[in-house]
Amino acid sequence: MITRNPSLTDQVTAHIKQLISADGFDDGRIPPETDLASDLGVSRTTIRDALSRLEHEGAIYRRQGAGTFVNEHGLRIKSRLENIWSYEELLENHGYEPSVRVLDVSQAPCDLATADALGLEAGDPILLVEKLFLENETPVVLTLNRIPVANFTTPPPTGDEDIPVYAYLDTHCDRKLAYYLSEIVPVVLDTDQAGRLDVEPGTPAMSFDEVGYDKHNEPIVRATSFFRDDLLRFRLIRKRMGT
Repeated sequence: MITRNPSLTDQVTAHIKQLISADGFDDGRIPPETDLASDLGVSRTTIRDALSRLEHEGAIYRRQGAGTFVNEHGLRIKSRLENIWSYEELLENHGYEPSVRVLDVSQAPCDLATADALGLEAGDPILLVEKLFLENETPVVLTLNRIPVANFTTPPPTGDEDIPVYAYLDTHCDRKLAYYLSEIVPVVLDTDQAGRLDVEPGTPAMSFDEVGYDKHNEPIVRATSFFRDDLLRFRLIRKRMGT
């Protein structure tokens, strides 16, 4: 039976996703809304909302007069780019067994690019947290987060920087992460970046250059992530408008 905490639609969506992943629907056909509602003990409205989310994500599709079906192509999308996830979760979704290694935690004066992104003055103190996410002992993702020291409710703590940055901000800052504005940027890894990712300097890679905002649309963190293209690929479904 589905409970009502925290979000009923979220729970139903996740439950149906699990059934899809486990081949829980015969011939890939999703049962009628009334059957799902009865099985899960929720309303048809909740089922309809959950199926609409899954259709938007590309996990299912509807065929007029025939029903609703699992979209096998959509299952190839392991992580949706518009969602915020931990990199451990990202690696798990791609079939890896993740671990995280904190490379550096230090305070430094804010550089011009970060100052512009976060509305700071150049030279204002920021906390730099550099981490490496690995599959076993193989580096896959390198991240650098820059957090204004002024955002901490107490002096920046040490010892739990290995948790996801959004959880770190929730725990230690008086402003919580609501969303990222992200740019996907192709890069050529410099000597330091390549060394941390265990590839040759000059190796092409994909990066996210992101500014995180709180619920008041105020910037609270600047994050840069580098991904090994030979180990991690992102996919998305692009739909024609109106279809």
